[in-house]
Amino acid sequence: MKETKDISMPIDIKSILELLPHRYPFILIDRIIEFEARKSVTGLKNVSMGEPFFQGHFPGEPVMPGVLILEGMAQTGGIMAYLSDPDMVGSKLVYFAGLDKVRFRKVVRPGDQLIFKLKMIKYKARLTKMAGQAFVDDELVTEAEMMASFA
Repeated sequence: MKETKDISMPIDIKSILELLPHRYPFILIDRIIEFEARKSVTGLKNVSMGEPFFQGHFPGEPVMPGVLILEGMAQTGGIMAYLSDPDMVGSKLVYFAGLDKVRFRKVVRPGDQLIFKLKMIKYKARLTKMAGQAFVDDELVTEAEMMASFA
């Protein structure tokens, strides 16, 4: 997966684990379904009642924590950053650098399928800015602008 021109969709969890350093229980993306280098990426997360965070958030009324929806968006954005600059894979980590315009519109529950859509706003050698949205059943549940840096 070193050259973006050879990337075929979808990208499965095995390939995602080759790109991202995250592991269970903190890998929050299952598949990449669309990608255009330095432009956009779409990923998905199947939300299961087996997720460890549902044990305490909230018993009897399980709701996915908003910060974990943002983390799923960030991981999807990290995939876009790595695939847009394959030389960084394995040599640099992508870190959150900032969040702006965060809005939580609806709750996410077990059984939902989250679709993360991110668009690149700015791309510089070590810094990216992306606009992200998360959807369930074509309804917007979360949106944010995020910045990430390679380090």
